[in-house]
Amino acid sequence: MPETIALLDAIDERIVERMRSLLPPGFSLIHARSCDPTTKAGEQERLEGLIANADYAISGQIAVDARTLRAGKRLKLLHKWGVGIDNLDLEAARSLGIRVARTTGSNALPVAEFALGLILATLRNIPQGHRSLNEGRWEQSSAGGTPFLLSGKTVGMIGFGAIARRLAGLLRGFGCESLYHKPRPLPPEEERRHGARFASLAELLERSDIVSLHCPLDERTRHLVDRDFLAAMKKNAVLINVARGEVVVEEALIEALAQGRLRGAAMDVFEIEPLAANSPLLGVDRLIITPHIAAMAADNFEPTVRRMFGNILAFSQGEAIRKGDAVI
Repeated sequence: MPETIALLDAIDERIVERMRSLLPPGFSLIHARSCDPTTKAGEQERLEGLIANADYAISGQIAVDARTLRAGKRLKLLHKWGVGIDNLDLEAARSLGIRVARTTGSNALPVAEFALGLILATLRNIPQGHRSLNEGRWEQSSAGGTPFLLSGKTVGMIGFGAIARRLAGLLRGFGCESLYHKPRPLPPEEERRHGARFASLAELLERSDIVSLHCPLDERTRHLVDRDFLAAMKKNAVLINVARGEVVVEEALIEALAQGRLRGAAMDVFEIEPLAANSPLLGVDRLIITPHIAAMAADNFEPTVRRMFGNILAFSQGEAIRKGDAVI
């Protein structure tokens, strides 16, 4: 009898069929259907019903809590489609004997390229120019304020994992100075290899023309970017968030933009997702927002899916999960 993998995120049927074409022999794939539940309970029941029939589960942006895991009576492995595991209840998984894995570094290049795109879009007023033309206005000098080059600027990265290191590599082509801040500095030889230098948080905020967030979400980083953080940033700097929404106090960011303390900001992640139709972040001047799409790249799809399925197959056969991908 085939073992069942449940995909907890609701995605397009065409994508599911591509995934099915990559399944190892002896596995079947079930998936969430697109829906618009009117209550949180409705969403919870949908997840529980799906995971109840699964030997393995894959979650991209869906939070998996203890109640959901307990519904998976046959569940042996929960696999993250991506890297961040802050939306998975690891303690519950451990207590239930459910292994957890992820695709470490799989989305590093797509997210780094996306962050670079947000930096350029913010500095060069690309969305504003697009919008003004579509609204029938030819505005060269007034669309979004004064444009600036990225070349030669100082970019500070909060966190310096696989994504930030890829971004530092891309920034070398622009002649940027790359600073990073994390709990422990890298050895000097690694800093030289990545073309980046450790800085205290105070120095990074004071010197950086662009501050890009790449830290995991934990108690140390939750609401890290508050009013004090934003006030310490260099005047007319840019803030980029492709990490986690809860790292930023959104009200404080809106305030900083309204008061002109920042040149602009761009966010691909939000404290509550999906973003509500009446969110105060909508329509904010000099703020670019995108719907958590930084990791999505068609040419990165197949390698990542093969890697997830490979980990599941290895586990099923009693073999080790790929080095670095096992969480518990």
